[in-house]
Amino acid sequence: MPEKCKQHFIQDTCLYECSPNLGPWIDQADTSWRRERILNVPLCKEDCELWWEDCQDAVTCKENWHKGWNWTSGTNRCPCGFMCQPFKYVFPRPADRCEKIWSNSYKYTTEHRGGGRCIQMWFDPANGNPNVAVAKYYAQNGRDASPAPRAVLLLLPAALLALL
Repeated sequence: MPEKCKQHFIQDTCLYECSPNLGPWIDQADTSWRRERILNVPLCKEDCELWWEDCQDAVTCKENWHKGWNWTSGTNRCPCGFMCQPFKYVFPRPADRCEKIWSNSYKYTTEHRGGGRCIQMWFDPANGNPNVAVAKYYAQNGRDASPAPRAVLLLLPAALLALL
């Protein structure tokens, strides 16, 4: 795995294991190896696209890394009959890589870093954690909240007045 690609997976693990801001996306899991998981965390467009770009030349035999591995040797190996190929073929678009590799733990968004509507994997902690505001927003508005419906609601009173 190229070093730049590996750094994204390390950052992903740090976010998953240590971030106090993933609460709105925690779901119950019914597996032997965990009781909770994150689901559909809105990942900032730049983070998803950079991860995809830096990993295009890495190789994998599977689209979903959560399950389906051959563990008979004691470590995870590709299942019999699966062929390794570059990420760019397994995940042709950034959304494919971000959403499929961890069973929809992340959701590709068109939201940008700093906009308060997507989780950033990469940020300078000296400038504060931008994910605090994102978690608060989704905790108050629901994890499937979208800025678009709120904008429509703001325009609704003006539209109703125009009808009078």
